[in-house]
Amino acid sequence: MMRIGALLSAGLLVLSGVPSAAHAQSGGNGVIYMAAYDHSIKVIDENSLEIVDEFETSIGIPIGLTLSADHERIYVRDAEFEEIEIFDVATRRSLDSFTLSRGSSRVRIWGMEVDPAEEFVILNTMRYTKRIDRWEIDEAVLLKYDLQDKRVTDTIPWPEGEGGRRARMMFSPEGEYLYFFSRGNILVLETEGFTEVDRWDLSRPLEEGLGRFSFGFPTSPHDDEGFHTGLFNFTDPVQNRRMMGIARVNLAERDVDFFTLGPSQGVSFRLAPGGRKAYGLVQQIGNYEFWTFDLEGRRVENRQRFAGRPRMSLEISSNGELLYVYNAGSTIDVYDAGTYEFLRTVA
Repeated sequence: MMRIGALLSAGLLVLSGVPSAAHAQSGGNGVIYMAAYDHSIKVIDENSLEIVDEFETSIGIPIGLTLSADHERIYVRDAEFEEIEIFDVATRRSLDSFTLSRGSSRVRIWGMEVDPAEEFVILNTMRYTKRIDRWEIDEAVLLKYDLQDKRVTDTIPWPEGEGGRRARMMFSPEGEYLYFFSRGNILVLETEGFTEVDRWDLSRPLEEGLGRFSFGFPTSPHDDEGFHTGLFNFTDPVQNRRMMGIARVNLAERDVDFFTLGPSQGVSFRLAPGGRKAYGLVQQIGNYEFWTFDLEGRRVENRQRFAGRPRMSLEISSNGELLYVYNAGSTIDVYDAGTYEFLRTVA
């Protein structure tokens, strides 16, 4: 099975594959994996946008799908944040599952990063212990879980003592470094003993006259390896107003290419195949909008209101021609990326 790309979000995963005869309104030649409330993952043929298969999870309702670096396995997290199940992409069979909960203690996995070589995973956990009259909640702990030995092999100290369930981290493409995002800094840890070897001070402005660089370092299969493209925010120190722009960052080289768009607005950002365009959603009650970003022209190309709904997430089809709106249910609303025309609902 040939896999040449992937689109990934919390409950939706799109893998692109070999070319085939296209149907009308086709999203490409990929396969969509969508987490569903009935303890299953639906398999959707992107060419026809029809459900062609499904496979059950043993851990309950799946809510998080994480793709391995080689695109051969999917790591599924359950709705209770306690269990992880691993599936083989080619056969869609379960390979393994694990939990750290034991007896009266529940260990919730609030964050997970898979080593690119898949020898271990880094887990951001919190332990909840049931007593006779209360629950005792421990501080967040960072753990190294060995996938071969199926056990926790190390407790990793929080860099600079900064941790918590919302802590953010990611591996470098080859897995030799773990980037830890602290307040105002990116700490670079080697992955043998997890000691700090470098850091990037993000409190400094990108250039004179700009405020602090606030950037989420989003990951996308449509970016070059090691690059991150997305929206950033800063405060105009002269007029004291929040502004936004788009940045493309080479994390290893600390190189930033950016341009500003105007006053900051609450819009999301998803990079499209080819890296020339991106799309976003504005989600305000009574005001739902699609946005198109022209990255080559360094501008907002288009924006338009549409009949949206609360709790929307956005993905782009593998051929870049369709927009998939999903979340808060086991359906995908499909729109034309060029015209924003509603096409159909996949259910």
